Amino acid sequence: MEALPNVLTIAGSDSGGGAGIQADLKTISMMGAYGASAITAVTAQNTCTVSGIEGLTPDFVALQIETVTSDIKIDAAKTGMLFSAPIIRTVAGVLADKKFPLVVDPVCVAQSGSRLLREDAVEAMMEMFPLADLLTPNVPEAELFTGIEIKCREDFFKAIEILLGMGPKAVLIKGGHFDSVAATDWLGIKGQEPIPLMQQRVKCNNNHGTGCTLSAAIASGLAKGENLVTAIRHAQQFLNLALRSSFSLGEGSGPPNHLAPMLIERLKVNVLNELYDFGKKIKCKHNLLRIAPESRMNVALALPYAGLTEDVAAFSGGFCVAEDGEVLISGMPKFGASERMSKIIIAARKKVPDINCMINIRLDDAILKAMTDCGMLLKWFDRNNEPDKNRRDETSTLEWGVSEALSECEPNSVVDAVCDNGSDGHEPLIRIMAKDLNDLERKLGLILNSLN
Repeated sequence: MEALPNVLTIAGSDSGGGAGIQADLKTISMMGAYGASAITAVTAQNTCTVSGIEGLTPDFVALQIETVTSDIKIDAAKTGMLFSAPIIRTVAGVLADKKFPLVVDPVCVAQSGSRLLREDAVEAMMEMFPLADLLTPNVPEAELFTGIEIKCREDFFKAIEILLGMGPKAVLIKGGHFDSVAATDWLGIKGQEPIPLMQQRVKCNNNHGTGCTLSAAIASGLAKGENLVTAIRHAQQFLNLALRSSFSLGEGSGPPNHLAPMLIERLKVNVLNELYDFGKKIKCKHNLLRIAPESRMNVALALPYAGLTEDVAAFSGGFCVAEDGEVLISGMPKFGASERMSKIIIAARKKVPDINCMINIRLDDAILKAMTDCGMLLKWFDRNNEPDKNRRDETSTLEWGVSEALSECEPNSVVDAVCDNGSDGHEPLIRIMAKDLNDLERKLGLILNSLN
């Protein structure tokens, strides 16, 4: 097997497993690199609190780094919690002649609020900044090191300017602390205007170790030879997926799910098999011709925690219903097979997270009455109300329409369908939505029985 790139993490140990060395090594492995470590301190902590910290001697921290690097070719490194001024200055001395990119995550405070950097270490930490190829403070850390309050875009620019003046080649100020639809990280590189790198915000309480995870993922990308922006983008995507698939671990803030990419690959096989089986059931449905649209019918199913269109599978050719009622399935289940249906589901999930699958059917008065008689909740959008600036193509119209239709829904709402009356060149359609394929089959059965 071809050797993996090697990433060294220099940080503290988290006994709860969600941050620090533990988070770093999980992330590095999932990003396709080999992780080595030098531990600066050990902590007694869980999801709620840090009940104790014991720093290692600076000489022993240095011995770890020197021993690892004397034998293993390091392709990139990152630092996390360095704890004390003597440790920071020792690490800086050992890394002074490094030949690999270094990501410095100036960890100061744990998610639980416990301080992880001694008061006398703040100034020493700034002495390490000139070694950094990338510095990754969050907003509170950036405020601490710059002495300014960060509230708006101009504040980010000013903070980046100040931090770049302290010596790092680039600065990424993480914007996760702000309450906004998108989480925006601002990247500043010497000689360039700062650029925003946005990700869809994930609303969850499991954000313990997010900074460690992001910096370790960036270091892994750099170790693989990616340029800085690409490494950050890939790291953001990894963290976003890990947050979407996170789970509660204890009574406090849990960690991201670092194993998410591996688990998702397993789930992809399940999704494709479930869709294939659903297709066989569709072929046996009686009177399907009655609800089949003039355009091709298709069914789409999303992965759990889907947030991107490539997380949604559909039949590559969809369904045709012949005049004699025979259902003809074209193609096989495939991720990314239907961009329109994928974007509809992703847009719907942003408003109603329980929506995981969908099928498109004909819209007429009899079908609408059947659905109403079955007690189904229908939401509507009117293509004529779409803002002109948004009208780029059909997929953008559908994204806008679904968001508009579901705009006033509560997250725990049960929405059975999104409908639109069409327009010139666009057939009126009902898009039945459900939490899973069993639920979707149940809804189809109710509609067909009512029509019969």
